[in-house]
Amino acid sequence: MPLRAFLLALFVTFIWGVNFVVIKLSVDGAPPLLVAALRFTLAALPAVFFVRRPAVPLKLLVGYGLTVGVVQFGLLYVAVHLGLSAGLASLLMQMQAFLTALLSAWLLKERLLPNQIAGMGLAFVGMALIGASGSHQGGVLSFGLVLLAALGWAFSNLQVRQAGGADVIGLVVWSSLVSPLPLLLGSGLLSGWGPTLHALTHGSLGFWGGVAFMGYFNTVLGFGLWSRLIQQYGAARVAPLSLMVPVFGLLSSALYFHETFPALKVAAALLVFAGLLLHVFGGRWLGNQYEFRLNSSERTAKPDQRE
Repeated sequence: MPLRAFLLALFVTFIWGVNFVVIKLSVDGAPPLLVAALRFTLAALPAVFFVRRPAVPLKLLVGYGLTVGVVQFGLLYVAVHLGLSAGLASLLMQMQAFLTALLSAWLLKERLLPNQIAGMGLAFVGMALIGASGSHQGGVLSFGLVLLAALGWAFSNLQVRQAGGADVIGLVVWSSLVSPLPLLLGSGLLSGWGPTLHALTHGSLGFWGGVAFMGYFNTVLGFGLWSRLIQQYGAARVAPLSLMVPVFGLLSSALYFHETFPALKVAAALLVFAGLLLHVFGGRWLGNQYEFRLNSSERTAKPDQRE
């Protein structure tokens, strides 16, 4: 990958990492589901008038919009609103990598590799330590909500696979039309219509700037550049760089909010990150000899393949 492309990919992961700080600032004093609704409204408009609708069934388009907008980001915004730190949220959301592998093994009958299983083991130990420490703000509820948000992300990854070779940018933009209405209704029911309308009519310039950053930069620009890089250089080279998202998320949270981490939480975070590294790169480092099917004791030796 050329240096320019690498720096561009790094720039996207920086945007996605810093976005967790923007989320934290945006939901501070504002209904979280309203913020999510506004984000996807801006992600859809005016781009929907310039981006062609993707060649996918309407059911898939609507399902993707609900999975990403309502489940993934709706629950994430609520978790952060309840007190979960921006840095920890950026790390916990990366559980989607393991959940995607598990769902693929369960629903698509794909095989799990030994490095993926080992990586999951390390990450789940780290997750258990974070949950047991009780030192994170927001309590058990915010912790559980962000894991459900990661599960929604994992399901959306499977939906992208079902979309085949459809334009990813078109999928993101057009599916963003689906999310705002259920999120707005959820905001009225969860936070009340008074606070929801007040935030709409009395939002500060900083509030609307944060929403614009999430809608245009994080969603449209971020996904647009990332998809273009994958198309040009392949997912195998580009996708692993997403591991930089929690790095930027933790650093930006520590710098802006002066967030500190107890020793136990630092150790737990390192275990989760080590699990991610093993999950993504372990096959190259260790060489996988076997593949495992979920819910089956069968293991199949892989043929010797050299690149």
